[in-house]
This record gives sequence, structure tokens and C-alpha cells, in this order.
Amino acid sequence: MIEQVYPRDFDTWLAAARAHGEPLVLDVREPWEWQTASVRADGFELMTLPMRAVPVRLHDLDRSRPIACLCHHGGRSMQVAAFLAHHGFEHVANIAGGIDAWAREKDPNLPRY
Repeated sequence: MIEQVYPRDFDTWLAAARAHGEPLVLDVREPWEWQTASVRADGFELMTLPMRAVPVRLHDLDRSRPIACLCHHGGRSMQVAAFLAHHGFEHVANIAGGIDAWAREKDPNLPRY
């Protein structure tokens, strides 16, 4: 089962994830979405990779590294998280509610779309 992390609880997840390596937030939205609104990498690395490109770039990701997947509302990121887990990634989470919830719960200055 994929762990669901709400943005309001992200810092707790981040602290626990560090026991397994440098955390990565994998933003699987489209480029126009990143330009509209993006999280600020603070205590984690941020990688932008559209969902459609994940299978081709799977070799660029470290299977042992903690990865939290992010999209607009949590649907695409959940699919990517399940795909990663299926391919042997050990510490995968989905940011529940996506960047929309991030804007509501964690960073009210972030534009919503």
C-alpha cells in the first residue's frame, strides 16, 4: 500500500524519510503546470518529470531513495507512486491532494489553478 502524506504532515514525513536517504519530491505534472505553481525545495530535492516520461526515465531514479510523488490533485502522482513501488522502489509516498492541497495547507501564497 502506498503511503498517503497530506501537505500539512509533509515535514513529519520528511524527517522520517531522511533515515533512508535524501528525500526527493517527484513532480509528475506537465511543464505548463510547473510554470503556474511549484513547490519550493526546502529540505528535499525537487525533480520535475511529466508522468508520461517516468517509464523512460526510470533508470534516473534511485530505488532506495525516499520519493514523494506530487501532481495537481493526487491522482496522477498516486499512479506514479504505484508504478515505482511495482518496480522495486522501497520508500514511496503520494502527496495526497497534490499541489492544490499544498497551497491550502502548507503555502497559501502558492497560486491555485
